[in-house]
Amino acid sequence: MTSKLDQLREITTVVADTGDIEAVARLKPVDCTTNPSIVLKALGTPMFADAVKEAVAWGKKQGGNPKAVSSAVADRLAISVGAALVKLVPGRVSTEVDADLSFDTEASLAKARAIIAAYKDRGIGQDRILIKLASTWEGIRAAEVLQKEGIDCNLTLLFSKAQAIACADAKVFLISPFVGRILDWYKKSTGKEFTPEEDPGVISVREIYNYYKTNDIKTIVMGASFRSAGEIEALAGCDRLTISPNLLDELAKDEGKLERKLSPESRKPDPKVSVDEKTFRWMMNEDAMATEKLAEGIRAFAKDLGTLRTMVQKELQLAAA
Repeated sequence: MTSKLDQLREITTVVADTGDIEAVARLKPVDCTTNPSIVLKALGTPMFADAVKEAVAWGKKQGGNPKAVSSAVADRLAISVGAALVKLVPGRVSTEVDADLSFDTEASLAKARAIIAAYKDRGIGQDRILIKLASTWEGIRAAEVLQKEGIDCNLTLLFSKAQAIACADAKVFLISPFVGRILDWYKKSTGKEFTPEEDPGVISVREIYNYYKTNDIKTIVMGASFRSAGEIEALAGCDRLTISPNLLDELAKDEGKLERKLSPESRKPDPKVSVDEKTFRWMMNEDAMATEKLAEGIRAFAKDLGTLRTMVQKELQLAAA
């Protein structure tokens, strides 16, 4: 009997949401996504001990402000994790622009270009990388510029149709609408439990998928942030799904029948619209869940980025002692 994971692979591109090298080698996803939390976790494993030593040794040779050096070493380590993943997948690896730049378009552009250059220095072309940016107005504007430069982007922390419409207008390569974090918010605010079919996160992604397919929008929809295999099954057929290793393993062990839930042919009317900055900000303001979860996500990623930089700073101080 074919596993649900193998059945899913027939209708959806499966992406691993992890920096776990062993899991990626075992599960063989097409792409990998990373974020500051994933990078921090990966660097805490023995597999990246040499990469940490190399980056710290490189940092010792750099001059200038110690804080800037720590930040540069942290960037180097994020690239090391991404480069290791590139060797294992046939497709793309997503690397995230610093969360603390989420409201600065120009700084996000500079960081994105630096990431691409750092990968190029390691012999990795931009066709293997997706630049991850938070789906703020400023992040979307940065993605619009990068796409025109031939640098494909993954817009993350996406919780609303307003964000999805703005990303479509900017012609971004891929969006990562979150599922589990939306469910978390509704469970907390209502005290209710939801089946996968009632799941507000699942419904949100289905609506975005339908809007894109109905209006022939080429941006890829990649559902993310799953709390259960049931949520994944409820989005079977979505362009891509980025899934943690534990849920990939669960699907691999389940030999039940997987029903396709999303298809480009199954469309409901949903007229195409565009949003300017004023409309975008108002729509976000009216959506308490999206506003709160976007801010919370940026804070969480910024915190993990800060933890990584502090770790680097300590390593540099030990190396200098």
